[in-house]
Amino acid sequence: MLDSDLAELFGVETRVLTQAMKRNIDRFPEDFMFQLTTKEWDVLRSQIETSKKGHGGRRYPPYAFTEHGATMLASVLKSKRAVEVSILVVRAFMRLREILTTHKEITRKLTELERKLTGHDRDIKMIFDAINQLMKPLPSNKRKIGFERKDKSK
Repeated sequence: MLDSDLAELFGVETRVLTQAMKRNIDRFPEDFMFQLTTKEWDVLRSQIETSKKGHGGRRYPPYAFTEHGATMLASVLKSKRAVEVSILVVRAFMRLREILTTHKEITRKLTELERKLTGHDRDIKMIFDAINQLMKPLPSNKRKIGFERKDKSK
């Protein structure tokens, strides 16, 4: 998440959040937080339509935080709201991870099934043909009960 988004969630200004992070920089290793490059920020800015450089907008690329970085920010900011929000952020990341894991598992199973079925098309067609034959109604071999009259005039 970007620093400005977290600042809004935590109820502080972005500069306050950034200052707290910089004062405790040893708590934010690269896997917790990093700053976007100018090129990344330009691409992102064009996608989210923020103000251009020099027109009252940001003067530097934002910082991006992982779930661990967001949690660490809450401990650095030390407000009740920051703690509550960090719990929600961690839960959101956990749910995202769960969804991605499930997606990977489904993809793996489908790939495995596809691999197993490759070359078995003829066999599968034979199975379906046999099932279709079993589903057809049986020919009627029923005999009529009783006697038939040969003389149809009466």
